[in-house]
Amino acid sequence: MFIPESFRPALVYMGMAIVEADISMSVDGFVTGPDLAIFPGYGRGGERLHAWLQHEEGQQLIAATFAASGAVITSRQVYDDTDGWANENGFFAMPVFVVTHRPHDQVRKGDTTFTFVTGGVAAAVEAATAAAADKRVHIMGGASIIQQALRAGLVDRLRLHIAPLLLGSGTALFDGGNGPQLDLLSTTATPEASHLTYQVRH
Repeated sequence: MFIPESFRPALVYMGMAIVEADISMSVDGFVTGPDLAIFPGYGRGGERLHAWLQHEEGQQLIAATFAASGAVITSRQVYDDTDGWANENGFFAMPVFVVTHRPHDQVRKGDTTFTFVTGGVAAAVEAATAAAADKRVHIMGGASIIQQALRAGLVDRLRLHIAPLLLGSGTALFDGGNGPQLDLLSTTATPEASHLTYQVRH
């Protein structure tokens, strides 16, 4: 399968690690379905947003993404919903920075360290950039973390995995404010999703 250049290990931007936000979204702009209180994590019908990960082509894309990444940023909600990726290895073999209002001791699972950052998204990006060295910083959500990072001008690239479904309601990625201007870098299609990578104008 062809892996777009924007997914491959790519180095640094303006002398610093590239900060890349990455999230799955419905055609009508929702990153979860409705009724999160009843259906934690994905909302009603939201698990279909991630069906592309069940196919070999999607797994190749996500493997290329994480091979290019040196650190991950996520929210406390995502951490709690996934139980820190549950298994003893923590899924990632790299530092993960969890943005939270609740202090927590560092957690280590295999080669994955979870550091809980209470100073906000900017502090998490600063710490993750230092940890990533010459690799990318990968912001994987949820929506609020990506919104905050975009508003603060901290994101260099935005990758959207557009699932072919309409959820009607749920958690919107874009909240109606004035967002940044984007330049399309690449598009690719796999079963269950179209993958769009944008350069964020600063």
